[in-house]
Amino acid sequence: MTISAEDAAWLSDTTDKLVRNIEKAVLGKPQVVRLALACLFTEGHLLLEDVPGTGKTSLARALANSVQGTQSRIQFTPDLLPSDVTGVQIFNQRTSAFDFHPGPIFSNNVLADEINRASPKTQSALLEVMEEGRVTVDGKAQVVAAPFMVIATQNPVEQAGTYQLPEAQLDRFLVKTSLGYPDHDTTVAILRDASVRQRSDSVGPLLTAKGVTDIASLVDTVHVAPAVLAYVSRLAEETRRAPEIALGASVRACLALVRVAKTWAGISGRTYVAPDDVKDLLLAVFGHRLLLTDDAEFAGVRVEAVLGRILADVAPPTERGAA
Repeated sequence: MTISAEDAAWLSDTTDKLVRNIEKAVLGKPQVVRLALACLFTEGHLLLEDVPGTGKTSLARALANSVQGTQSRIQFTPDLLPSDVTGVQIFNQRTSAFDFHPGPIFSNNVLADEINRASPKTQSALLEVMEEGRVTVDGKAQVVAAPFMVIATQNPVEQAGTYQLPEAQLDRFLVKTSLGYPDHDTTVAILRDASVRQRSDSVGPLLTAKGVTDIASLVDTVHVAPAVLAYVSRLAEETRRAPEIALGASVRACLALVRVAKTWAGISGRTYVAPDDVKDLLLAVFGHRLLLTDDAEFAGVRVEAVLGRILADVAPPTERGAA
């Protein structure tokens, strides 16, 4: 069954309210906020890569505060252990048995701050839970709460004491984006309220945890025409053929793009995915999953430029795509 026009209108209105709510903490970035909400409603994970001081943590906190649910923050450091993330079994002398003490990963919204500062061993502690929604400790699977979202931040310019995220870890993130610097007027507005230390504290909940899972089920019913699916497939094939790319988009990347495109259409008030939805989301979904060749890296080629050329070369479908 396809989402109704009334449900799509309600979803668009709800998203607009959430955007305005989060913008109490993150000013002048409505598109990034909408993308973060689309990631939440698709039940995916978000990677924010930007220089310090642009509001990455504020966005993560504001998004978590907008939903009634549990939240936790993990400060990733070189000495952080996997058990500090997932939890540990501790022997109970009274019962002569091991009790599981859950780690901070057992929350609805988890902020993994400066994720690239932890060792690859600790980063790998997130692989299972981000993909399967559970943590296996001493052979026992512990299921995390639903909805479950990891919002990770990292600094792209500081390399001392950091560990680059491996491709398998990057692939766990549905979307990667950045906030960038605010414009002049927004900066002045932020400076005017310089006395406010934590802007995200002013953001209150507008949605329950069950509301998020209900929306996730609703956007799953957004219609995707076969021509749009073929368009996604052709874009992925072109990434594999591009001479500058050593590792192109996988089938999982295509699934991620289709799923978030359905959400993007739904929060835009439409019952179907349009080719423009795919165009709007291509960099955010494909960009961090592509690996440039060494020659392309040395020549200063950027993934954005390659995807831009592919979008120009691959003709989108002309049919409207409605159900």
